[in-house]
Amino acid sequence: MSDKIRIALTKGRLEKDTVGLFEKIGFDVTELRDKGRRLILEVPGQDIEVVLAKAADVITYVELGACDLGVVGKDTILEHGGRYFEVADLGFGRCRFALASKKGSDFYGGVGVKTVATKYPNVTRHFFEGKRMDVDIVKIEGSVELAPLLRIADGIVDIVETGTTLKENGLEVIEDVVPISARLIVNTVSMKLKKERIETLAEMMQKAL
Repeated sequence: MSDKIRIALTKGRLEKDTVGLFEKIGFDVTELRDKGRRLILEVPGQDIEVVLAKAADVITYVELGACDLGVVGKDTILEHGGRYFEVADLGFGRCRFALASKKGSDFYGGVGVKTVATKYPNVTRHFFEGKRMDVDIVKIEGSVELAPLLRIADGIVDIVETGTTLKENGLEVIEDVVPISARLIVNTVSMKLKKERIETLAEMMQKAL
């Protein structure tokens, strides 16, 4: 394990928001903004390395100890699970999981087992188990909104921010499932070996929000 604090950031919006947070703290983020195609970057003067990765890989790198910390959405945490500490809600990247179906349809009405399409089968299964309701889950990798339109599902569970995509495709939210935002996670061993430095960085990030 490196003596540096290594933090994995989810590429894209969460990456940009975290870099903005580092800038508020007072870190030099020049290299993070002018990264080119590099995936491992330095924060000058802070003994911090930043690793850019896809969301699910952030969890993997933190869980295996390749990175001490990670910034990842609660959606990925709920879907993938894992062994690590979730230490802070960073507040940005806010959206929600929601159950949606074709406008005017009665998802909970009628008889028989409902079919639900989603990119997040574990989140979906847990949600309906909480309702003591059996559903058939269809895993979709692309635009999950298509499933009700093509009549292969009665509804969908997906991430919703503004709801515009749903409306434009004739769908509507039936029920919110769980709120989502960016979370700071920490490797279990790193929390013991680098506890003071990690807690200091986490506190700085939270104060800068």
